[in-house]
Amino acid sequence: MIKPTKLRSLWLCGISLSVAFSSGFSHAAQLPDNLDWQTNNNDPIFASPEAKFGGIYHTYMASFPQTFRTVGPDANGTFAAWTRSTMALLDRHPNTDNWLPSIATSWAFSDDHKTVYFKLDPKAKWNDGKPVTAKDFTFILKMMRSKDIVAPWYNDFYTKEVSDVIAYDDHTIAVVSGKPRNPDELMDYVNLSPIPAHFYANPRKDDNGDGIDDDFVRRYNFKPEPTVGPYYISDIDKGKAVSFKHVKDWWGYSNKYYQHRFNVEKISIKVIRDPDIAFKYFEKGQLDSFALVRPTLWHDKAVGENYDKGYIHKAWAFNQAPVGAGGIWLNTAMPMLDDINVRQGLMHAMDYDGMLDKILRNDYVRKNNPMGSGHGEYDQPGITAPKFDPKLAASFFEKAGFAQIGPDGIRQNDKGQRLSFAVTYATPAHTPRIAYLREQAKLAGLDLTLNLIDGSSMFKYVLEKKHQLSFHDMSASRIPVYWQYFSSEFANKPQNNNFTNYSSPELDKLIESYRNEFDLSEKHQLSRQIQQKIDDAKVVIPGYSVPYAREGYWRWMKLPKELATKQTEALFYPSGFIGSLGTFWIDQEAKKETKDAMGSGKAFEPVTIVDEKYR
Repeated sequence: MIKPTKLRSLWLCGISLSVAFSSGFSHAAQLPDNLDWQTNNNDPIFASPEAKFGGIYHTYMASFPQTFRTVGPDANGTFAAWTRSTMALLDRHPNTDNWLPSIATSWAFSDDHKTVYFKLDPKAKWNDGKPVTAKDFTFILKMMRSKDIVAPWYNDFYTKEVSDVIAYDDHTIAVVSGKPRNPDELMDYVNLSPIPAHFYANPRKDDNGDGIDDDFVRRYNFKPEPTVGPYYISDIDKGKAVSFKHVKDWWGYSNKYYQHRFNVEKISIKVIRDPDIAFKYFEKGQLDSFALVRPTLWHDKAVGENYDKGYIHKAWAFNQAPVGAGGIWLNTAMPMLDDINVRQGLMHAMDYDGMLDKILRNDYVRKNNPMGSGHGEYDQPGITAPKFDPKLAASFFEKAGFAQIGPDGIRQNDKGQRLSFAVTYATPAHTPRIAYLREQAKLAGLDLTLNLIDGSSMFKYVLEKKHQLSFHDMSASRIPVYWQYFSSEFANKPQNNNFTNYSSPELDKLIESYRNEFDLSEKHQLSRQIQQKIDDAKVVIPGYSVPYAREGYWRWMKLPKELATKQTEALFYPSGFIGSLGTFWIDQEAKKETKDAMGSGKAFEPVTIVDEKYR
């Protein structure tokens, strides 16, 4: 399962400028001889030396993925948390936020504020045994600029935001940003993940001559590409399950920051469409852990003999991770939603605070800003969440022409059109939340209907812009991004993240300035202006955030003494590798001991951990 109402955003987000095309080795390139190479082997480790390797980790997903591609149609669904959990040139320390070596062992900055040089680890390999070389980075531009991948966002980003990848030899490259960037964001743009050039080599059909299969989308739809990370897709039972297997003698363990991590030998992901049924699987020991983010699970359901006898443990660990955009996205291309008075009314007709109190026990935190929080000076502090006020909501609806009350208590205009919208959402677990909003909205004469579309199909529906209101959040980035969500070029077009279809020349201009701004203080100011404009447009009703990881797990599942970091959003792998550091392991002796105890009735000390270090 993904974190409630959280969907994954695209890999990278950035800025715009026309640049030259480059691919392959630059034979004339001469590596500068005055580079100041740096690395980082001094930050503290956060994994446990006590970790043991082995075992099968059993988890689940709500629906089978619509593709295993990492780009193109349907590739941005919930399973992207697994397929995109690959490695990049560098990694970030989850507590210090410092850069760490990963595929690159060292790096150096140019004086042009655009170019970063990298020395690749010669030990790095794909899981099929092929070495990772500079070609796997120069190939990125060929693939990501190809129209055959049917991914306009990536076409644009890897043309305008990444202008060049230069290979000096097999293990030395430079990545060039499309424009000068301040130090706060340059590395975020040039820190690329490799693409296996050998996997996509020799296309069967390439009429346009760009080196990529013309039928790329169909050919690779269910053909997973090799990985440079610790796990690869090993088994696919279409419609039922997907398994990952640990790469034998994985090269990454030569890096101290990857040691004692990614400890299970196999990950088995079973399709279980109903989370309540999945929870029953968990309590029977058929799943090893279960996210207890939902208050009803933690407080009401995760109780009983298995917990009292210490067979299942519970952990609640707070984090300080940035919060992404979202809540309820209003599709302005739909009738009535193009009227700001209707949108203003919706803002005050949604009783989020009541829902948090009565349905979610105030475990979650209301967002003030529809674009999220935790971005420091980028965030506009003056934005506050709209308060539930049925009378105020009604006044806005009346301005929009919905002045009459129908026999069912729902407002209508002089044409007899009812004030009614469908709320699209992805899991039955959210039904009580939206049902509460629906009942409260009636006080303002607003009718909400529930449009439950399970799993990845929901996100496809929203990407196709078929929704009226969409109940979901997006994952956060360290530096806020706006172009993918509000650029006019994505409005009224499918398969992109402009969920609101909102178009504003003034906002476009601000976003373009933000993307091109080098000066950090000016960029902060532009970000705050953009956030204010988005709030003024009333196109996203701010939702809530979940500032913790909260899970149940069988006592054979082990965690480090410092079980969480500032960035920990999942203690295990309930929703892919993203958000989890892979620091857990399976203790086979404890598993046998637990199974034997359950057979004999023996009890252990019950365990509930609440870690408030990063609250």
